[in-house]
Amino acid sequence: MNIIGISGSLRQASFNSLLLKAAAEVAKNQGAVFEIFDLSELPLYNSDLDGDVKPAAVSRLLAAITQADGIFFATPEYNYSIPGVLKNAIDWASRPAYQSVLAGKPSGIVSASMSPLGGARAQVHLRDVLAGTLTPVLLSPDYLLPLAQQAFDSSGVLCDSKAQERLSRYVASYIAWASQH
Repeated sequence: MNIIGISGSLRQASFNSLLLKAAAEVAKNQGAVFEIFDLSELPLYNSDLDGDVKPAAVSRLLAAITQADGIFFATPEYNYSIPGVLKNAIDWASRPAYQSVLAGKPSGIVSASMSPLGGARAQVHLRDVLAGTLTPVLLSPDYLLPLAQQAFDSSGVLCDSKAQERLSRYVASYIAWASQH
């Protein structure tokens, strides 16, 4: 199984990007290929640029999603919702409507937050956005990592054993579900 990982954070030491890297390691240990896509070069969505020839970063995103068997999102929570960079990537990938590279592509969602809620509200909003693109999301208890600043060691490794165990279960569930999709 080929999985594309997308972090909704551009921050170099992002807890969500670190969580995505931890998920990638779990997936690789289960025999999946898990590549993380960097959103930092995507331009803001502009339908004037959305023609036959798209910006290079957009073409790379679309190709990566097309080649993947599934998408694994890691989203921070900004002002009770998903970050603009993640919404922008979904906007680019959602064209043409209902026939895009996102339509039917199985997805999983994780989130990490410094708050005790762990990004729960962002996950709800991301599920709503993905419903609009016909992108199915794993129906499972949400994977939330609250107080993320305490879960990683100084080298960025997920050192909280309970969080790692929950992540392993979530990734295994996602891979089993997505491979049947």
